[in-house]
Amino acid sequence: MKHPLTPNIKTEIMPVITLILLAVISVYFYNNFPNQVPTHWNYRGEVDGYSGKAFGAFGIPVIIVVMYVMFLLFPLLDPKKDRYQQFKKTYHVFKTMIIVVMGLIYFYSGLAALGYPVSINIAVPATIGLLFIVMGNYMSKIKSNWFIGIRTPWTLSNEEVWNKTHRVGGKIFIALGAFMIIGIFLPDKIYWQGFIVSLLASVVGMMGYSYWIFKKINKN
Repeated sequence: MKHPLTPNIKTEIMPVITLILLAVISVYFYNNFPNQVPTHWNYRGEVDGYSGKAFGAFGIPVIIVVMYVMFLLFPLLDPKKDRYQQFKKTYHVFKTMIIVVMGLIYFYSGLAALGYPVSINIAVPATIGLLFIVMGNYMSKIKSNWFIGIRTPWTLSNEEVWNKTHRVGGKIFIALGAFMIIGIFLPDKIYWQGFIVSLLASVVGMMGYSYWIFKKINKN
């Protein structure tokens, strides 16, 4: 079966380099981690969860590898595989950014576990915020498919609903990303409460908007 987005050096070099670096870093971490490794932090940046040395070093890199493989498989598995050529640049940007950001978060947490002065409650939200902004700028270019984008019953049922929802969704993603970056200067509790409320409102808003557009189009 021919791959709708045949992988090549240009599209895969950044994800592959990231995975190679993660493999090297994970071995270094394993050789230097204590037996109990901090793997979860609360909104204040305080450790509130630990794991064993092996999982702390290799768990997240394995998950990232699985994610990368899934990104390669999605265009093959999707019933709408013919659409991927229409947004291939955006698809590769999403794939690369998500793999790199996941790798950075793993790197931050590993350094913090080794005792380096990494402020997890600042570094992680800022990095994810940047990811949201990049994704938001490309959101309107995604064409209808089953794996990537804002998938509601109404966007998947109508091409116009899909396109309009993704234009609005892109702006929402940019706003959320900006809030995540700017919000790190706010008190921790206010920041996280604000983010959770904003995230929930965004999800409900995008679903509601797609439904409203769907009903409006069908009515007309």
